[in-house]
Amino acid sequence: MGPSLDASIALAALGPFLAAALAPVVHRFAGRYAGWVLAVVPASIFIFLLGFIEPIASRRFVQASLEWVPSYGLNLSFFIDGLSLTFALTISGIGALIILYAGSYLAGHPHQGRFLGFMLAFMGAMLGLVLADNMLALFMFWELTSVTSFLLIGFDHARQAARRGAIQALVITNIGGMGLLLGVILVQQLTGTWEISGLRGLGDGMREHGLYPLVLILFLMAAFTKSAQFPLHFWLPNAMEAPTPVSAFLHSATMVQGGVYLLSRMTPFLGGTDMWTVTLVSFGGVTLIWGALGSIRQTDLKQMLAQTTIASLGLLVLLIGLGNEAAIAAVVVYFIAHALYKAGLFMVAGAIDHETGTRDITLLSGLSDKMPLTFIGAALAALSMVGLPLTLGYLGKEEMYLALADADWRSWLLLAVLVIGNALLAGVAMALAIKPFLGPLATTPKSPHEAPIAMLIGPLVLGGLGIGVAVMTDWFAHDIVVPAASTVLDVAVESHLSLALKPTSILFWLSVLTWVLGVLVFLQMAAIRTTLRRLDAAIGWTLDQGFDSVMFGLIRFSGAVTRFFHHGKLELYLVVVFAGLALAVMVPVLGMGGMDVLLPTHELGDWSAKLSWPDLRIYEWGVIALAVLGLGALLTASSRLVAILALGVQGTAVALIFLLFGAPDLAFTQFMVEILSVVILTLVMTRLRLDERDHRQFEDWARDGTLAIVCGAGVSLLLMVVLSGTLDPRMSDFFTATSVPIAHGHNIVNVILVDYRGFDTLGEISVVMAAGIAILALIRGKKKPGTLAPDVAKRQRKSALKAAK
Repeated sequence: MGPSLDASIALAALGPFLAAALAPVVHRFAGRYAGWVLAVVPASIFIFLLGFIEPIASRRFVQASLEWVPSYGLNLSFFIDGLSLTFALTISGIGALIILYAGSYLAGHPHQGRFLGFMLAFMGAMLGLVLADNMLALFMFWELTSVTSFLLIGFDHARQAARRGAIQALVITNIGGMGLLLGVILVQQLTGTWEISGLRGLGDGMREHGLYPLVLILFLMAAFTKSAQFPLHFWLPNAMEAPTPVSAFLHSATMVQGGVYLLSRMTPFLGGTDMWTVTLVSFGGVTLIWGALGSIRQTDLKQMLAQTTIASLGLLVLLIGLGNEAAIAAVVVYFIAHALYKAGLFMVAGAIDHETGTRDITLLSGLSDKMPLTFIGAALAALSMVGLPLTLGYLGKEEMYLALADADWRSWLLLAVLVIGNALLAGVAMALAIKPFLGPLATTPKSPHEAPIAMLIGPLVLGGLGIGVAVMTDWFAHDIVVPAASTVLDVAVESHLSLALKPTSILFWLSVLTWVLGVLVFLQMAAIRTTLRRLDAAIGWTLDQGFDSVMFGLIRFSGAVTRFFHHGKLELYLVVVFAGLALAVMVPVLGMGGMDVLLPTHELGDWSAKLSWPDLRIYEWGVIALAVLGLGALLTASSRLVAILALGVQGTAVALIFLLFGAPDLAFTQFMVEILSVVILTLVMTRLRLDERDHRQFEDWARDGTLAIVCGAGVSLLLMVVLSGTLDPRMSDFFTATSVPIAHGHNIVNVILVDYRGFDTLGEISVVMAAGIAILALIRGKKKPGTLAPDVAKRQRKSALKAAK
């Protein structure tokens, strides 16, 4: 592949981030047309990706790679095959329409530019996820979807519900993200490659490996949290606190589909085992029924759609678990069908809310005359959601029923789950398309009228595509479904798609049964909703409430831990620090036979000769005597002032030792530290009585004295062990040889601090600077003794005047 194509694929994955950075500027200059301008970016990506349909349909895949961390052999690599192309086309195509929709939906909002930037970054994260070949890059984009969704769900941050929904989504999906990171690292260690394309053909070895269950659990944890599988589904309905364009994008082509993509991508590598099949089919089936029933229980249009998304995600996971050709083909078809009709229905719900002031389905009726184009968009989307002929939903339903055509009781059980789940979803689709639009016109908070054209293009185009693509069955099957399904199964797959109605086929009668049950659900929806709400009230507890309990418990536990370790008692802090120092120094040294340096042994030689006192001159003995004298004066000081001065005497003695043994720079530093220490301590202690002596309890004196002796002995013993060995001069020789030619400095210590340890020194300076700024702020912000706050002083003056009168 040439560098231009490499750059083009990388730009398709990373381009939305560039547009996101420019979105506020575009909004400032384009105003209400910002959505139209920014929609050009995803539309261009969609058109660019369309050019890959033909080569990918010929069972080829395209790779692109950019250097990322060459020293570790990491490349920012992307690849396009049938699966990634299907997802990328869906993301970019729907994304263009939703950016256009968002520009009109939030027209006049003061932060619309920021919102559009977040949306484009969200799109970029999802495009990067599905196009990434490097598994670390996949993880990076995976986490970016969580971060950007957090920003979007909590966009209206003034509302507590929005903040809670954003935090909940971030916490749950990040738990899965940590599982994905561990799984990716473990796979790399087992296979030796970071590239997903490099895992081809390694599935048998992985499935037979002893760590296969652990790898599978980690990837399932990531997929189940992202794609809201029961019992980790509860964050998704709360994400409805986001503006409607976010919901339309998040539920159709981004975020929640990340888990579906991950499971599909890992099927050749991890799929095909009993553990894989049983887990995915079980959790997927439960999630399907749970979400479908949950949608009937709701009356808010967005909440109804959110619950149906949970059900659809469960359906996709179930089909991936089945893993046969028909099931995987159904995954591809249903993913596209669901993305088209779910995005369209969310846009319809947003338009109804935008123009009527309510989303409560029980308060809506008769809008077809006032909002005819919105009604058409809702009807087209609902047809595909019900699964009627000539729609993509119908093709997907036929394929999933075909996947369970075996005469086996397990297949019949799963078939019953699918029929019931699809019937419940069909009933909800009928309610969404019929109840708000037909019947007498209801009174709403706002006088209803048709939505702006930018908010109508999306529902009409997506609803039309749900029918138009299905009509082109042969092209759709050959160029889209077969390449994607073949990629998932890593074998050539044949197409079974057909729009023909075959009354002699059991699949046809299963579809008829689904439609009949769907009509019954629609007619009895109010009664079913009442029953479900009574059941909820009888249970009295939800997983959502359980999350709150866990979070509140975690906060209380964190507070208790903080109060225990950060009690504000400086004396105890120092005791803990020096006790840790004593353990850190003494335990390893004693464990390695460090006491042997004190005694001559046969094995270690005559250590006493090595540790003999050096031949000191009289003035050197004098400096040591001065240090001892300072120590004694400090311990026996009669007052605080004497203790401060004695501490300075001992520090001065240490500085003289540095000076006498050839370290004048250290001596100078030590002198400066001692002078500043004595001055600062004296100034601080002026607020206390310097002529007093601090009385200490015996137990405190014994504790601190013991710690001091142990720490001093431990450090001395460690130095003895180090000095008793042979000096390795390679590091010092390196500094000596390179300080002048490389760093142009003759003072080796300065060169080490400024050049070789430059970032370390910069960090130390930054810490000191931050501490100084904080101290300055505290000093400047402290009120003078006796002064009152302005409002308090004003009230007191008023009271005094009133009393005088």
